[in-house]
Amino acid sequence: MKAPPRTLAISLMRNDDIPRVLHVESLCFSTPWPRNAFHNELNDNKLAHYFVGRFEDEIIAYGGLWVVLEDAHITTVAVVPQQQRKRFGEQILIRLIEESIMRGARWITLEVRESNEAAQNLYKKYGFTVVSTRRGYYSDNDENALVMWAGNLKSDIYQNRLRALKESLC
Repeated sequence: MKAPPRTLAISLMRNDDIPRVLHVESLCFSTPWPRNAFHNELNDNKLAHYFVGRFEDEIIAYGGLWVVLEDAHITTVAVVPQQQRKRFGEQILIRLIEESIMRGARWITLEVRESNEAAQNLYKKYGFTVVSTRRGYYSDNDENALVMWAGNLKSDIYQNRLRALKESLC
């Protein structure tokens, strides 16, 4: 029998979290966001909502999104490599979806690397489907991005799916 997943303590990202978030970013991405990008998202972008996930009091994951009227756009999700495949990314994703719904979004979108099958499978599990491809989207290697959407987030069908997935995570 599979052991239950470990639980992240997820909270709003604060300015003093940025150094650790940048460390996680550098471990996960070949072209990490600069410090001022996170600072601007937290302090200047009223559409942005960012979260950190702590495990054993250390930030090991984070995610962010923008909510514009009825659409939410997941901008980033990351989990330190040595903690991947432990369902921490799934916990961050759930938090982002719930935040989107709470802020009135009916639809949610993201871009994912064409080669990142693990992430694609997670997103599909939560109702995302591929709707298009952005050619050469990633500047580090010109890899394509798959554009994925999920919705209607407020429907009974999606709410039941989300509830069942959350329960199965526990």
